[in-house]
Amino acid sequence: MPALDLRLPSVEIRDLRMAAAGAAAWLGGLGGLLAPRAALLAGVVAGLLALLVAGRPGLRRAIAAWLLVALAVGTSAVLRDMSVGGGPVATLAPMRSAVDARITITSDPREVSGQFSTSVVMRAVVTHLSAHGTSYAVHTPVLVIADETWSGTRLGSSLHLRGRLASADGHDVAAVFTPLSPPVRVEKPSVLWRGSGAVRASIRGAVSHRPMPERALVPALVDGDDTSMPDEVAEEFRTTGLTHLLAVSGTNLTLVVGFLLIVGRWCGVRGRWQYVLGALGIIGFILLARTEPSVVRAAAMGTVALIGMGSNGTGRGIRCLGVAVVGLLVWDPWLCTTVGFALSVLATSGILLLGPGWSRALANWMPMPVAQAIAVPTAAQLACTPIVAAISGQVSLVAVVANLLAAPLVAPATVLGLLGGLIGLVWMPAGRLCGWVACWCAWGIITVADRCARLSLPAIDWGTTVVPVALLTVLCVGLAVTLGPVFARRWSGFSCCVVMVLVVVVPLPSPGWPPRGWVMAVCDVGQGDAVVLNAGEGRGVLVDAGPDPALVDKCLARLDVEALPLIVLTHFHADHVDGLPGALAGRDSGEVLVSALPEPPQRYRSVLEATRGRVRVPALGEVRRVGQVTLQVVGPTPGVVFRGDPNNSSIVLVAEVHGIRILLTGDEEPEAQEAFVKAWPGLRIDVLKIPHHGSRHQDMRHLLSLDASVAIASLGADNDYGHPAPSTMDPLAESGAATFRTDRDGDVLVLRDGEGMKVRTRD
Repeated sequence: MPALDLRLPSVEIRDLRMAAAGAAAWLGGLGGLLAPRAALLAGVVAGLLALLVAGRPGLRRAIAAWLLVALAVGTSAVLRDMSVGGGPVATLAPMRSAVDARITITSDPREVSGQFSTSVVMRAVVTHLSAHGTSYAVHTPVLVIADETWSGTRLGSSLHLRGRLASADGHDVAAVFTPLSPPVRVEKPSVLWRGSGAVRASIRGAVSHRPMPERALVPALVDGDDTSMPDEVAEEFRTTGLTHLLAVSGTNLTLVVGFLLIVGRWCGVRGRWQYVLGALGIIGFILLARTEPSVVRAAAMGTVALIGMGSNGTGRGIRCLGVAVVGLLVWDPWLCTTVGFALSVLATSGILLLGPGWSRALANWMPMPVAQAIAVPTAAQLACTPIVAAISGQVSLVAVVANLLAAPLVAPATVLGLLGGLIGLVWMPAGRLCGWVACWCAWGIITVADRCARLSLPAIDWGTTVVPVALLTVLCVGLAVTLGPVFARRWSGFSCCVVMVLVVVVPLPSPGWPPRGWVMAVCDVGQGDAVVLNAGEGRGVLVDAGPDPALVDKCLARLDVEALPLIVLTHFHADHVDGLPGALAGRDSGEVLVSALPEPPQRYRSVLEATRGRVRVPALGEVRRVGQVTLQVVGPTPGVVFRGDPNNSSIVLVAEVHGIRILLTGDEEPEAQEAFVKAWPGLRIDVLKIPHHGSRHQDMRHLLSLDASVAIASLGADNDYGHPAPSTMDPLAESGAATFRTDRDGDVLVLRDGEGMKVRTRD
C-alpha cells in the first residue's frame, strides 16, 4: 500500500506576516468604529509590551508594522465615521428638515414590497445641500427611499430635487432621504456606467424568453442581479448553502476573469500581458456588478483565489489575502463589521489552508478532479459554519453535497450568461442562444437546491448565544484537524460520506411530535399566518399559508399532514398566500375558499395560477365539514367588504374540532370587528387566533367578550410593524387567557385529552 500523503500546505513564516497584518487591520478597524479611545490605548499598550518581550529584531519590526497598520485602519475608521456622522446632513436629519439637494445615485434601485405598497430603495451621495437659507458643499452618503416612479433611475445619474431628511439606523449612511418632488436630472451617467448598464440589460434580455426562475438566476450568477429571484427559491438556496450564488462573490470573479484569461491565452496573450488582461477583467467585473463595498470585497477575494491556483498557491494566496484585507479596510473600514466580509475571508482561508491537503488525501483513492470538487466546498463550508450558525441559528447538513452537485453547472451558466449579454449587444438572437443554454444549466442548479432543501434533514437548528457558537467553533476546529487522516483512507473516507448521506436522506423520528390529540396548529412561518386544523387520518384544513413556501411545507410535514381537502385563504396579502405553493407541493388538495376582494391583483393572480383556478368565494353562514373539523363562515359581515382594504375583508371562521371552538379572524381590524359583534352577539369560544398578528388596531371590548381560554398571535421575530402590541396582548393575559406568540414559542398546538384542553409549543 503506498504511503499516505498527509502533508499540510507549505506555509512559511513570511507567508503569515501579512496574514497577521490583516488581523491587526481588522482589530484596528473594529476599535476605531466601536471604541476608538479605549482601542487606541489598549493597542499602544499591547504593542509596547510585545516590543519589550520580542527578542529578535525582525519580530520587533513586524510587531511595529502590525501596530502601525492597526493605527492606520483605526484612524481611517474614526475619520470616516466623523465625516458621515458629523456633517450638515447628519445634523439636519433628526429635525426631519426639508432640503434642496443635489445627489448622485451610487447603487441600482431595488424594489422592496411592503404589506400595502412598494418602495424603491437606493444609495446616493449628497454633493450639495440647501436648508434654512444656508447652502453646503458636502460629500455625504444617504439612503434614498422613494415611490415606484423611481424604479427606472439609473446608477451614476446626478439629480436635483427637494426632499426630507430623517435619521438613519446604520453608521455607513448619514440620513434617510425621502424625495418630495420629481427629480430633475443634472448630469447623466458616465460612459462606463452606461456601458455596464447596457451589458446588464442585455444579459437579462438574453434570457427573457426562458421561464422563471431560471431566467432570474442567470443574471444573479453573472453580476449579482437577484432582483427578480422568487422568495421560495432564495429560501431553498439559503437552506442548502447555495446563497453565495445569488450575490456577487469571489466565485463570480474567478469564473469570469478565469474565462477571460483562457480566451486571452488562445489569442496569444502571454507573460505580463496576462496580468494586464486579468486586471482589466477585474475592473470590468466591478463595473458590471457595481462598485458597492460587497462587490469590491468579492473581487478582492476572487483575485486571491485566482492567485492561489498558481504555483506555490497556498503561500502566495495567504500573503495576498493579508494584503487584500489591509487594503479593503483602509478603503472602507466599515467592512470589518459586516458578516459578508467575515464569511469571504474565512471561506478563502479555508480553501487555501485546508483545501490542498484534503484534496491530496482524497486523491489517494479517487481521481484528483473529484477530490478537489469535494475538498474545496467542504473546506469553505467548514470555515464559515460558526458564523453562519450564529446568524441563522442553523447548521446546514446538505451544503457540501448541494455545492458539489451544483458546481459543474455554475461555470457554464455564468460564462454563457455573460457571453449572451455581450453577444446580445451586437445580435440578440445569437445572445439568446447562449442564454438558452445558460438557463438550462440554471434550471439544473435550481433543481439541486429544491431537491436538497426537501431532504429529511437539510439543516439542524443551533443556538445563537455564546456557548453554542463556541462549542460549534471547537467542533469545526477539531474536524479541520482530523478530516485529513479520515479522508486519506479509503474505507474511513467512504464511510464518512455514507454517514452524511444517510443523515440527510433517511427521515429521523421526532419523538412526541405531533402530540396525540392535537386539534389545531398555528405554524411558525415568520411574519404571517398559517393555521392547520386536524381532520384526522393525515388530513388537515389549512387556513392561510404564510409568506414562505418552505416554512409552511415543513410545518405540514412535521404534523404528518399528507392531504388538504380544504384550504381557506382569508385575504390576498403576501403574508397569507405566498406560501401556498409549498403547502400544495406533494399533497392532495381540494377546494380553495378565498376572500371576495381580489386585491392586491398580483397576489390574486398567483393564487389562481397555483390552484389552477380552483377557488370559490364562500357564502356568509356556510358550513363545511371535513372529517373531524366543522367550519362556519361568520365574516366578513355583509356590507363590510371594504374596497381597497383586504384586511377588513378577511374571511372569518368559527371552527369546532373535538368540542373545542376556535375563532380564526384573518387580519380584520376594528371596523370589521365592530360589525362582527353586531352580527354575532354573545359568541363564546375556547381559542382565539388574535387578529392581524396582534397589532394595536383592535376592538378590545370585542376580543375580551369572546372569553377565550387561549389566545395565539402569529408573527415573525423582529418584525417592522411593532407586532404584537402590548395594548393587545396585556388585556388578553389579564382577562385570564393563556397567550402565545409564534416568534417566541414556535409552532403552537392546541390539544384535546381526557382532562380537557392543553397547549404545547415547539420552539
